[in-house]
Amino acid sequence: MIESDSNRSLTDGFQLIIDALKLNDIKNVYNVPGIPVTDLGRLMQASGMRVLSFRHEQNAGYAASVAGYLTQKPGICLTVSAPGFLNGLNALAHANTNCFPMILISGSSEREIVDLQQGDYEEMDQLSIAKPICKAAYRVLHAEDIGIAIARSIRSAVSGRPGGVYLDIPANVLSQAIDKDQGNSSLVKVVDPAPKQIPSNEAVNRALNILQDAQKPVLILGKGAAYSQNDELIRTFIEKIGIPFLPMSMAKGLLPDVHPQSASAARSLVLKDSDVVILVGARLNWLLSHGKGKSWGEYAKKIIQLDIEPREMDSNINITAPVVGDIGSSIQVMMDALKGMEISFHNSDWTELVSNKVKSNVSRMSQKLKNNNVPMDYHGALGRVKNIIKERPHVILVNEGANTLDFSRSIIDMYEPRKRLDVGTWGVMGIGMGSAIAATVETGLPVLAIEGDSAFGFSGMEIETICRYNLPICVVIFNNGGIYRGTDVNPSGGLDVATTVFVKNARYDKMIEAFGGIGVNVLSPDELAQEINRALDSGNPTLINAVIDEASGTESGRIGNLNPQSIVNKKN
Repeated sequence: MIESDSNRSLTDGFQLIIDALKLNDIKNVYNVPGIPVTDLGRLMQASGMRVLSFRHEQNAGYAASVAGYLTQKPGICLTVSAPGFLNGLNALAHANTNCFPMILISGSSEREIVDLQQGDYEEMDQLSIAKPICKAAYRVLHAEDIGIAIARSIRSAVSGRPGGVYLDIPANVLSQAIDKDQGNSSLVKVVDPAPKQIPSNEAVNRALNILQDAQKPVLILGKGAAYSQNDELIRTFIEKIGIPFLPMSMAKGLLPDVHPQSASAARSLVLKDSDVVILVGARLNWLLSHGKGKSWGEYAKKIIQLDIEPREMDSNINITAPVVGDIGSSIQVMMDALKGMEISFHNSDWTELVSNKVKSNVSRMSQKLKNNNVPMDYHGALGRVKNIIKERPHVILVNEGANTLDFSRSIIDMYEPRKRLDVGTWGVMGIGMGSAIAATVETGLPVLAIEGDSAFGFSGMEIETICRYNLPICVVIFNNGGIYRGTDVNPSGGLDVATTVFVKNARYDKMIEAFGGIGVNVLSPDELAQEINRALDSGNPTLINAVIDEASGTESGRIGNLNPQSIVNKKN
């Protein structure tokens, strides 16, 4: 006799997703509720998971990507079907390009309806759309496969070079009921999802022999080094060999920017004049001019590259000594090999040259950073932020914009690893509020978000989310009234403002007041410092409208060379 459903203990797709995530120690979800995942979010929350609901899927996705970067576990973004899924794709591509582990889980229409194009509610072949822009994409058609699907998604997201994964769950799978014991047995706890990859001794010896013969070496730290969380090992290695190091923006703080070997303030010198470059978790992409051109000097350099992805080698130029392995293992093997070698550049002519250049550049900049001009310029405003971060090194700095980003990463020193979050490799705008929310949720630390007024516009409605969850986030908007600056004029003489100009004298601080947060308008650098400190001391959601001279800033910031201009209609 077959047991009736009423007498059986059942589970369903909703519960299996929850159980699978919790089994793998994933407890935070960044979400926009709606059909068909509204109840999934409710049930997640009821189970003890933390589910943060955003106002837009893109921002929820940016939050999930940062969660992955900070924790080394995939951040979870949960969206509705079709339009919500599409809104989350930008963040998924961002995570994949930046090598942040993230899983975008979206509800979808039933397969038989989609495949026959019968016109279902928000019908779309989401899996096919997602595949080209992420590391892996999977679809679940049976509730009993949910456990293995989530396990595969986790492993895909964090193994090798981390990245973004898409998991498609049709609506009918969520409500599929199966025997509870069968469901429990289908769950998978992922074992060793990101196994160590140890480089060969031959590769390590080749790299160290090149380093031993170098006269002007420099080590470049990328965000891959920061992500690896091998902070002490990396620091010991750099200090042992004694060469200058240059951190990319999200690697700042692995060693303090004020470290005697730091070449942050001598970037042009070390890129141009070095003869050997060691890349640690960094890629020769557009952020490093692809390893060629005027910024790299006239003579070819020998390149040592430590990366977990072998296909990264020779991506732009010849890599003299590829070292393929995870960062921690690679550095450890190199440290072990160093015991039988004499490699030290402490107090060499090269390190002295770099050190003197750093001191000179820092000294030349120092007076600009002390000004108290009204209206503010970037130097005076960021000089105060620089001092605040020095006094509060544990605060997580989120930063985006054009000029706001460029000036901040060169002016503000970082002292601790993974305390600076910005647009990263892909260079998208709009990561600010999502990144800020995830940063404090995942770490429990206060966040200071320094935003350009244009960049803030992409995610500004998440101010409500910050207030709703009462998060210790201080948002500072550098308001110069436009994209790049607020001085452009309509060349036609028409009534519309120029395409790069915003509302004059806008008061962004009033936005947060509408949701119960604290809004402040400041006109001087000293006022700015006072109000930031007040916000960080209070822990209350705060938005500071920092009025910046509308003429301050340059078009496209420091990447104007990437912005083509008409030769025929050349701008005066």
